[in-house]
Amino acid sequence: MNEEELVRSDQTHARRYLEIASALRRHGLGLLAGLIGIDRVIPDRGTAESAPTANADSAAHLRAALEELGPTFIKLGQVLSTRSDLLPPEFIAELAKLQDAAPPVPVEVIRQVVRSELGAEPEQVFASFDDRPLASASIGQAHTATLDDGTPVVVKVRRPGAVAQVQTDLEILQNLATRASRTWAFARDVDAVGLVAEFAETIRSELDYLKEGRNADRFAHDFEHDPSVVIPRIYWDHTTSRVLTLARVDGLNVTDGAALDEAGVNRDLVARRGADIVLKMIFEDRFFHADLHPGNLFIQPDGTIALIDFGMVGVIDEELRDHLSRIFIAMVNGDAEMLTTALIQVSVTGASVDRRTLRDQLRTFVSRYRLQSVAQTPFARMIAELFVILRSNRVRLPREMILLFKALLLVESLAMRLDPDFRLGAALEPYAERLGWERLRASVVAKRFARASIDLSELALDLPGIARRLVDVADTTGIQVHLRAAELEPLVERAERIGNRLVAGMVGAALISGIGGLVASERRWRSWEGTMVGAGLGAIGALSAYLAWTARRRRPR
Repeated sequence: MNEEELVRSDQTHARRYLEIASALRRHGLGLLAGLIGIDRVIPDRGTAESAPTANADSAAHLRAALEELGPTFIKLGQVLSTRSDLLPPEFIAELAKLQDAAPPVPVEVIRQVVRSELGAEPEQVFASFDDRPLASASIGQAHTATLDDGTPVVVKVRRPGAVAQVQTDLEILQNLATRASRTWAFARDVDAVGLVAEFAETIRSELDYLKEGRNADRFAHDFEHDPSVVIPRIYWDHTTSRVLTLARVDGLNVTDGAALDEAGVNRDLVARRGADIVLKMIFEDRFFHADLHPGNLFIQPDGTIALIDFGMVGVIDEELRDHLSRIFIAMVNGDAEMLTTALIQVSVTGASVDRRTLRDQLRTFVSRYRLQSVAQTPFARMIAELFVILRSNRVRLPREMILLFKALLLVESLAMRLDPDFRLGAALEPYAERLGWERLRASVVAKRFARASIDLSELALDLPGIARRLVDVADTTGIQVHLRAAELEPLVERAERIGNRLVAGMVGAALISGIGGLVASERRWRSWEGTMVGAGLGAIGALSAYLAWTARRRRPR
């Protein structure tokens, strides 16, 4: 970037800072402007632009300010509307009203983008192209068209300048998050810098139509054998990062009860089918649509469900799946201790957590739902209550888990519009049980043993260095230890037990790994597989008996 471009960039940022500060002040959010540090970037312009009223509805004013600031901030509000672990209910409800709509782009501008991206006039690329927009959003605009073979399609065109505007806004948000984290405890506790980084990843994905197209292809593959789901085909010859061409699908809106009844749609069946679609995405495919609001799905008269808009997706890796299974198992079993550990381990915030307070609140929480089966559990109410506990204890869940809970809550809400008696827990129950059983599968246990043996090996290698640093500290500052003889013996016994268990665990993990590797790599040993596995299990049993005996032998009387 040359000097002239740098000056132009600085001027753009300065204007945008002024627009943000002015919008916040106009909506009576001057305090927020001060907390995020924007008042130190833009000097106060007096009270003419301020509208601070004592009884102002802060949530409504925040929504209005975000709408005024355009696409990046509208998307930010929509993302925050899913973060019940960060914001109180009144803000969640208000931000959920944000609609991603914008005035139409002049058709000549749209045509110019098509010419630039596809190399010809729209009428040369398509058999027909409708200049009237089908929909106009802050990032893109959609038009209907027809391919040469008569296939009806939708052409999504990214607005010119959208990437530059989003990039400028993201840089400003990152700067404000950094400033706020230095002086505002709440911003530090929720890791505002990390939140902005996650948001940047989300919105950049929506700017790239090639990525959205690949997501659509992945969903089409996952549901290729399910005729009850329609995923529109992507026409790659007519698709670039700025233009996306996909088959046109239509149907009835899930919120239009009268039209559904008139078409003879079986509401109960569609409600269960919609839930099964999302649960399959999450628990089987581990790749799910993260923005299934009513505008992104259609119900056809035969009960088929068509999905669109694949810019926001969630991915569940092995580690997150393991955390999720522990959380579900703890909630089903009413185990507050296990739930506390699982939530602390999965938390991505840098704030310290008072484990005892969190555990006490979770104990009350699980006891309230302990007597109910998963099928009878009011899922939305339970998750809302859990998020209140997480927010009060400064526990922040990772982005993918938040997207997962959001998807579950959205599908429950949509299903209950179709069938008021629908209970997500009933559909969720078999998946929760399967998660629990999968944790006990031999292959999963073997993986955990392998990971544990690696961790133990690394710890053993690190011990000399740790001991050396302790000696250096002792030589430098001196360490005084006062122990009475009566206190020393329990410490020695505990150290001995821990040492025995570490050694036994390493031996057991090595045994499992060795037998598995030998059987897998040497054909001549495969006929002895049953005998070797039996011997290995016997050895592990003997080690377990030894550990139990040593623990019992030294137990205080």
